[in-house]
Amino acid sequence: MEITGQTRLAGLFAKPAGHSISPLLHNTAFKEKNIDARYLAFDVEPENLKTSIEAVRTLQMLGVNLSMPHKTAALPMMDELSEAARLIGAINTVVNHHGKLIGHNTDGIGFMASLTDAGLSVIDKEIIIIGSGGAATAITVQAALDGVKKIHVFNRKSSFFEQKREKLMDISRQTGCEITLEDLADHSAMEKALETSVLLVNGTKLGMKPAEDLSPVEDLTSANDELTVCDIVYNPRQTKLLKLAKNKGLKTIDGLGMLLYQGAAAFELWTGEKMPVEKIKPLIDLK
Repeated sequence: MEITGQTRLAGLFAKPAGHSISPLLHNTAFKEKNIDARYLAFDVEPENLKTSIEAVRTLQMLGVNLSMPHKTAALPMMDELSEAARLIGAINTVVNHHGKLIGHNTDGIGFMASLTDAGLSVIDKEIIIIGSGGAATAITVQAALDGVKKIHVFNRKSSFFEQKREKLMDISRQTGCEITLEDLADHSAMEKALETSVLLVNGTKLGMKPAEDLSPVEDLTSANDELTVCDIVYNPRQTKLLKLAKNKGLKTIDGLGMLLYQGAAAFELWTGEKMPVEKIKPLIDLK
């Protein structure tokens, strides 16, 4: 596809941005759908975020993705927020709608879509989410909005533990989903949750290189046979947690699906078109 006088721009604002595979996803999709647009990755320093966000409007960009460290800082720069973005308190996608900047968070949407792609339904059931950071909260919020019955959140105790509990209780009140918060070190609580849940999600970076020898959970003995174990980490593809789950004969899902489908959700928000995910899966070795 030639660049024309009508070519629109989309991109990623992050620091660092050069490692991202998002340009591969989106530029492939633009080409497949014959959309006159290009996607580039930009290293944006925190002090330059405001002027960079304003450039989305000034340059009439389709929009941008945001990654660390900008997901929270960009919130007050938006004209409007989606329900999920408001509940999560972070955005990863900005849509330029005729000059109005709308902040979305597609991380949770992408995660739930990856479950559907893997043939797993969690609606009206119980799940476990480890972590209460940005990605884990996005998953928690979307799962609650979509109709999961109960979410057991486990997190390491810190000075922010009670603050995180208050946030989760607020999400619970606004979505009608029962959400609990337990100390990750409380093995008894984890054992009970594993007996009744259909999904265990590692929503932390634990297990990602260079910490690939670590797992947030070491004992899956009490897990019921229906449990699926998912790790949002995708480097390495097979984390220690997923290896433990496979050794117990449990179904596993790695983090590449979430990565693909959060991008697909952003693509659709910008273009109104479905991302051709089946064309892109082989490019990222996702079967």
